[in-house]
Amino acid sequence: MEATLPSHIQLEIVTPDRQVVHDLVESVTIPGKGGYLGILPGHAPLLSELRTGEVVYSRDGTKHYLAVSWGFAEVLPSRVIILVQTAERAEEIDLARAERALERAEERLKEFTDPTIDAERAREAYGRALARLQAARRSGG
Repeated sequence: MEATLPSHIQLEIVTPDRQVVHDLVESVTIPGKGGYLGILPGHAPLLSELRTGEVVYSRDGTKHYLAVSWGFAEVLPSRVIILVQTAERAEEIDLARAERALERAEERLKEFTDPTIDAERAREAYGRALARLQAARRSGG
């Protein structure tokens, strides 16, 4: 007798402050350390470190976007648990503020020869600002 694959995945996205998503979804795309990973129901189990980027998931045929910063994901055939430092739904992101943050981060990166500028922190700030901006724009923000 053949095992049937699940048709949905239980998705949970959690930060230290709150549970951001707890939903049944059709698919999830996550920003793995080595690149984006597409997850469908029945996916092989895996653990992955996550980098700053976008999480995209489909529910009832509609895509939803979140900006996340560093964390981990556990993928099982019928469940994905994402634990991240920060997560913002696209509709929670202030587009003008995200654009200003990206501009500030770009300016800091240009000044990385200045010993008062922490280049790694500047790159992290740039990545967070870019992920927030992309998520907000993709959702029509």
